[in-house]
Amino acid sequence: MPQPSLTPAAVEPTSDALLRPRMPELDTLRGIAVLLVLFFHGFGFEFGLLGLHGIPKLLVAATLPGWVGVNLFFVLSGFLITGILLDTKARPDYFRRFYYRRALRILPIYYAVLIALAMFSRTGLISRPASWGFLGLSAIYLANVTELFGVPMQYGVLWTLAIEEHFYLIWPTAVRALSRKMVAVAALAIFIGCALLRYYYCLKGYDAGQGYTWLYADGLALGAILAAIARSSWGTRRAMKTITTFLLAGSLAMLALGAPGIFLASHRVGMVLRPTVINLFFAGVVALFLLIGTSPWKWLVNRPLLQFFGEISYGVYLIHMLMFDIVDRWLPASVSSLSDTKWRFEFMLLHFCLGAGLTIVVAYLSRRHFEEFFLRLKN
Repeated sequence: MPQPSLTPAAVEPTSDALLRPRMPELDTLRGIAVLLVLFFHGFGFEFGLLGLHGIPKLLVAATLPGWVGVNLFFVLSGFLITGILLDTKARPDYFRRFYYRRALRILPIYYAVLIALAMFSRTGLISRPASWGFLGLSAIYLANVTELFGVPMQYGVLWTLAIEEHFYLIWPTAVRALSRKMVAVAALAIFIGCALLRYYYCLKGYDAGQGYTWLYADGLALGAILAAIARSSWGTRRAMKTITTFLLAGSLAMLALGAPGIFLASHRVGMVLRPTVINLFFAGVVALFLLIGTSPWKWLVNRPLLQFFGEISYGVYLIHMLMFDIVDRWLPASVSSLSDTKWRFEFMLLHFCLGAGLTIVVAYLSRRHFEEFFLRLKN
């Protein structure tokens, strides 16, 4: 999911200022988020644990929680985008500037992927084709509610982008109209409201795990709260250390008290609180990275390889399942047969290396030779 690397700070940056024009430690976090999702879809989601034993089973099992990378993306996005909105709300071109720059960042490759998905589906180049109905709804950012129209979800990663776009369709108006304090209050209401709606869904016997915007916008809202706090009197290093400790310790305590039911969402309380706990944890991680990134230990959170993946994370996130589908379709039958033998783990490794390698190459080329053209137009 796209997030900007640059966030205009409300004050001139100093050597230990948490908010700076560029916060490279958050690029590292973005790289971690997209790799979590990449390994999850490449191993645990694609194959599961059936037929695995010993160390291979442990390694694949370790990728199963990788879906939490989506929650990290949401919190990061809420923090960065709300920060930009707060810092530019006095500009006369506030709305035009925000939507123009955001459209240039997200739309070109998004629609390019939809076109590629349509072409590959019609020509049999992928193993899991998408219908015209799904593509049409995705084109207007309704991928997370297609089932309400009787259309199954056919390209999973698009649901999160739909939630982001729904949120940012109305959030700039709220930020413009409200004070910084009231922005935090409004975001807190969204954060609590999503949890309450998940509880209501559980009470009524509905599926609270559906990726509807009104059920899963709380990660974005929590990031927005953190952005507002960082621009208040609580934005000092001392206060942020307290906030970081509260978020990390509180979320881990909630997880421990409810484990394993909360993380596995194996009961009603777990289904309601799992996104809440995970989002609180990642808000703490974002705050922690800001603190470390402005300390003598900043090298710990400024890792070039992870920042590389952070730079191409939007492309990787958008196309990785498409690349895995291409590998599924074209991997020779003689090799595919290994997936049902004692060589199952070796087949998983081959499948992942081919799919992930193709993803990284295409995402890098897209970032350098396609997306960059549109990004230069932002200024």
